[in-house]
Amino acid sequence: MAWFTRNKPPGETPPEGEHRLRTEGLWQKCEHCGEIIWRKALEDNLQVCPKCAWHYRFDARARLATLMDDNQYEELDADLVSTDPLGFVDSKPYSERLAAMQEATGLKDAVISVRGKLNGRTVHVCVLELKFIGGSMGAVMGEIITRAIERSLENRAPLIIVSSSGGARMQEGAVSLMQLAKISAALMRLDEARVPFISVASDPTTGGTTASFAMLGDLNVGEPGAQIGFAGPRVIEQTIRQKLPEGFQTSEFLLSHGFLDAVVKRGEMKAFLARALDFFAG
Repeated sequence: MAWFTRNKPPGETPPEGEHRLRTEGLWQKCEHCGEIIWRKALEDNLQVCPKCAWHYRFDARARLATLMDDNQYEELDADLVSTDPLGFVDSKPYSERLAAMQEATGLKDAVISVRGKLNGRTVHVCVLELKFIGGSMGAVMGEIITRAIERSLENRAPLIIVSSSGGARMQEGAVSLMQLAKISAALMRLDEARVPFISVASDPTTGGTTASFAMLGDLNVGEPGAQIGFAGPRVIEQTIRQKLPEGFQTSEFLLSHGFLDAVVKRGEMKAFLARALDFFAG
């Protein structure tokens, strides 16, 4: 191994013009195909592996940039914050957990609600942020999404919700579970008014999110390879004492069993949504 080692004499400085490049953190191994990927190429490809098209998780701001015309939109209800209704404490107080998440993400809660243009059409869009306590749904998310639905009703503008969530937020107990019924009831009014609602499920979309708005769209769309379901596969296997089929709870599995209407690549999502809204809204 000494053949490959150059011992630098003490005090030696690199020749003029010589640069030592730092490559640490510039590359990563794809968790799906095992190929080594340049991180910049992954970012430019919307966090989709350029080798195998594996879709990595995508944060809410970046998602909005791919959907809204010129990345221009009006953010709504961004000042709503949880009041910690139960004074919940687990490994640390819920209030401290909220404060830490707000500082880390720059968001007040796990959803961003905006109004803007998608391919020239005015739309209301809600995008969940998985990094904020697992994208979990509490009173704030329930209120923000319900307000977005009501604005869609008032303006007769289509609604799009992009989910990435572990479900209802346990730190708010029954208050979080009430949001399932609250949002579902508001979506029923939207349906009766014949205003389009498209639900996009990304990885993961589970728990109370799947049990409510994520599967109530006029069109239910999934990203490739996304995990979509209620309980996790391990819990289901332990409950029914049977081995689950390969690919269970993936977008492709749900599409083949009629739970999704389409599986759409991230780079094609905006064009797909625009065509779907042309069909629904003329």
